[in-house]
Amino acid sequence: MSARLANLLGFFACVGLLGYAYFSQYVLHLEPCPLCIFQRVGIFTIGVLFMLAAIQGPKAVGRRVYAVLLALAALATIGVAIRHLYIQSLPPGTISACGASLDIMLKFLPLQEVVTKVLSGSGECAQINWRFLGLAMPAWVLISALAVGAFGVWANTRRTRPVLRF
Repeated sequence: MSARLANLLGFFACVGLLGYAYFSQYVLHLEPCPLCIFQRVGIFTIGVLFMLAAIQGPKAVGRRVYAVLLALAALATIGVAIRHLYIQSLPPGTISACGASLDIMLKFLPLQEVVTKVLSGSGECAQINWRFLGLAMPAWVLISALAVGAFGVWANTRRTRPVLRF
């Protein structure tokens, strides 16, 4: 498999993940909390990097740069998912009540303060209202980000053999 095809597959995996996120929001009526939105941004960023790598089709050095960028985006997404899982694991009553929505915070607060407030968590981030195979949504985001991140690093750092044509 060529690096270009692998990056295209990684892009479609991210599209599928975001597609399910929007399905769960608009069809299943599961309103995302601010940490969920941050995780979506992470998956979106990974998808954009995969798409750019697929379109550009860089050579060896460029592929390594994409591998590093994909790893960083995946690690950031994993970090947010771990924080979300930690907040969900706290006993009831130990996390602050629901705060302002993300769009309100972005409208009135500096970006750095918004990020700090979101990562500190609030009541809506502690709620678990969806599970699949016993795991909450942030656990699946963590697994997915780990998988697509590892796939992106593998796809862009492996040696490719020249294609023999007869």
